Amino acid sequence: MVGTSLLGRLRSRDPGDAVLRRAARLTLVASVVFYACRYGVGSPMLATYGLFGVVASGAFAQLPGPAPQRARILVSTLPVVWALISAGTVLAGSTWMASVGMLVIGFVVAFAGVGNPRLLGLGSAFQLFYILASFPPYDPGTLPERLAGVTLAIVVLAVAEVFLWPDPVPLSYRQRLAEAADGVAAFLDAAADVLTDPHGGDGGRAARRERASAAVAELALIRTPAAWAPTAADARDRALRVCSAALREVLAEADRLAAEAPPEPIPDLAAARLLRSCADTTRAAGRSLSPGAPPIDLGGLDAAVLQAEMAYPGGRDGRGDAPDVPRLCRDATALALAGQVRVLAVGARVAAGSRLDDGDDYSGLFEFARHGPWSLYWRQFRAHLAPSSAHLHSSLRLAVALAIARVAAGTLQLTHGFWVLLATLTVLRTSAADTRTALRPAVVGTTVGAVVSGGLMLVIDEPIVYAVALPVTLMLAFGVGRLLGPVWQQALFTVLLTFVFAQLAPEGWRLAEARLVDVLLGAVIGVLAGVAMWPRGASRDLRHNAARYLVASGDAVEQTVQAVLGGPPPDRALHRVRQRMILVDSSHSQYHSERHDQPSRRVDWDGVLGAGHHVMAGAESLLRRNPPGCLAGWAPAAGLLRESARELHSAYDDLADQIAHGLPSGPVPTPPGCVDELDRIRPLLGDVDSRPSVRHLVEVDQWLAALADSLARIHPPADGSSADRGGKP
Repeated sequence: MVGTSLLGRLRSRDPGDAVLRRAARLTLVASVVFYACRYGVGSPMLATYGLFGVVASGAFAQLPGPAPQRARILVSTLPVVWALISAGTVLAGSTWMASVGMLVIGFVVAFAGVGNPRLLGLGSAFQLFYILASFPPYDPGTLPERLAGVTLAIVVLAVAEVFLWPDPVPLSYRQRLAEAADGVAAFLDAAADVLTDPHGGDGGRAARRERASAAVAELALIRTPAAWAPTAADARDRALRVCSAALREVLAEADRLAAEAPPEPIPDLAAARLLRSCADTTRAAGRSLSPGAPPIDLGGLDAAVLQAEMAYPGGRDGRGDAPDVPRLCRDATALALAGQVRVLAVGARVAAGSRLDDGDDYSGLFEFARHGPWSLYWRQFRAHLAPSSAHLHSSLRLAVALAIARVAAGTLQLTHGFWVLLATLTVLRTSAADTRTALRPAVVGTTVGAVVSGGLMLVIDEPIVYAVALPVTLMLAFGVGRLLGPVWQQALFTVLLTFVFAQLAPEGWRLAEARLVDVLLGAVIGVLAGVAMWPRGASRDLRHNAARYLVASGDAVEQTVQAVLGGPPPDRALHRVRQRMILVDSSHSQYHSERHDQPSRRVDWDGVLGAGHHVMAGAESLLRRNPPGCLAGWAPAAGLLRESARELHSAYDDLADQIAHGLPSGPVPTPPGCVDELDRIRPLLGDVDSRPSVRHLVEVDQWLAALADSLARIHPPADGSSADRGGKP
C-alpha cells in the first residue's frame, strides 16, 4: 500500500513521466561514464570529472528547444567548459587567487545572461565546473584527464539527449504566437460582420473573443518557461516581443470597434472592409512564423488602408459632407487597428529573418533590426550597468557570496571545500525571503542524508556495495527526490555524493560528517549574503524602474502631440522609453521568480508594462499616418490637444509616483465611448476646410483616449488578495 501510494504521488506530480524519463537518461549516462572511467580506465580523476560533467550539464543546466537543439548547445559549450576548468586548475594553488577568480568568473557567468537570459540555464553548470577545478589537490598535470573526463560526459549526454527517451517538445513561443494571431483574426472577422449587420445575431463573436483573449493571455512572458521565452537581445526575439504586444493592441482596438457598431446595417462600411483585410494579414503574419514559410506580403493591407482613408468622411480630396461623428469614430479606430496589424506583420518579417524594406522602417520601433547581434548584446549589456538593474544586483550578490565561500573553505582547509560553494549556490536566491525559504530544505535534507549515509557507512565498508547501488541513488536523486520536494531532493543528493566518494576516496562515516559541516557553512554564507546585499530582490528595483518607465512614457506622449502640431519628432523621448523598458523587463522577469512583497502585490504589472508599450508602438504607428506638422496652424485644435496631453502626462506621473511608493492605484473609471469622447472636439470639426485635418485631429484625439483607457485599467486586485494579476499562473 505504501509503495502504491508513493507511486501514485509520483505519477500525479509528473504527468507524462517527463521527470522520471529524464532521470533515467541521466542515470544511465552517469553510470556508464563513471564505471568506464573509475573501473575501466582506473582513474579516479577521470571518473570525478566525468560524473560531475553529467550532473552539471544534465541536472543543473536548463536548456531550451527540442532534443537536437539541446545536444548542439551542450557540445557548443565545450570550449567554455575547458576554459573554466583550466582557469580553476591553474588558480587552485592559492586560496586568494582562486577566490579572486571565483569573484570574477562568478560575476561574468551570471551577468552574461543580460543579453540572452536563456544562458542563465547554463550559469549554474558553468559555475560548478570552475568550482570543482579550483580546489586542491593543486596538480596542473591532471588537466588533460580533467578535460577528457568532462568532454566524454558532455558528448555522451548530448548523444543520449537525441536518441535516449527524448523529452517531448512543448509549444514554442512562435507556435503560440501563431495560434493567438489565428484566434484574433477570427475575432476580427466576427467584428466586421457585426459592423455591417448589427442585427445579425452574435454569430459566435463572444466565443471567438473569449478564445482570442485566452490565446493572447498565454503570450505573457511570465506564463512562458524562461528557457523558451523570447527575452534575448537579438533582433528575432525582440521582434517576437513586439508582435506579442501589437497583437494585444489589435485585440483591444477590435473590442472598441465592435462596441461602436452602427445601429443600422451598412453593407459597404469602409471600416468593415479594412477589418477583414486586417484579419487576413493577422492570420498570414502568424503563419509566416512557421519554419520555411514565405514572408508576409503587406500589399493587400496597404491598399485597404489607402481605400479606407479615401472613404474617410472628407477624404484626401478635401470634399465631403459635414463630418459624421460616429463614422469618424469607427474609421479612426479601424485605421488605428490597421496600424497595429502592420506593426505585427513587420515584426513577423523580422522574427522570420527577413530584412526590413524601406517602407517598413518604423524608425524607432524596429531600429534594432538594422544592427548585428553583437551590437545589440553590447547595448543590452550597457543598459544593465546601472544602479537600478536587478540583474546587476543578483550577479554581484552571487559572485561575492561564492568568493567568500571559497575563502572560507580554503582558510579552514576543508577536505571537500567545493561542497561549501555548492551549498551557497543552492541556497542563495535573489531576495532574502527566498534565501530563507531555501535554507530549511537544504539544512534538513542534508542532515537527514548525512545521518542515513553515515549510518550505512558504519555498517558497510565494502566499496563494491556502493558501486552496485550507485544507479539506484542516481535515479532517486535525479527523479524521485525532485518530485517529492526540496527536502527529499537534498537528502537523496547527499546520499548520492557520499556513495560516489566512497568509491573515489573512501573515508568512512566521516565523509557524511564533512558533507554536513560543509553544507551548513555554505548555507550560512548564502543567507548572510542574501540578507546583506539588496535583500529585497527585484521588488524595489521593479517599482523604481517601472516609475521611470512611466515618466518617460508620459514625456513621449506630450512630445508626440507636439510633433503633430509642428514640433520636432519625438525620437529622443521614444528612445528613452525603449532604454528604460530593458530594465523594467529584466526586473519584471526576476520579480516573478521571487516571493512578492506587499506593496508590489498591489500593482497590475502587466497593465503597467502594456501602458508603456502602447505609447511606444502607438506613437510610431500614429506618426506614420499623421506626419509631424499635420495639425500645425489649427490653433483651437492645438490648444485642446496640448491640454489633453498635459493631463495624460500628469496621469502617467501620478501613477509612477504611486508605484514608486508602493501605493495601490485608484478606482477604475469607466472610459467613455468613442462618440462621447469626440463630443469635446465636435465644435472644432466644422471650423476647418481641410477634411484630412479633421481625420488627423480625430486620430490623435482617439490615441490619447486609448492611452487614458489603458491607464484606467491598471488597478489592484478587486478581492484584495495577495496574488497580483501579473503573477505566476
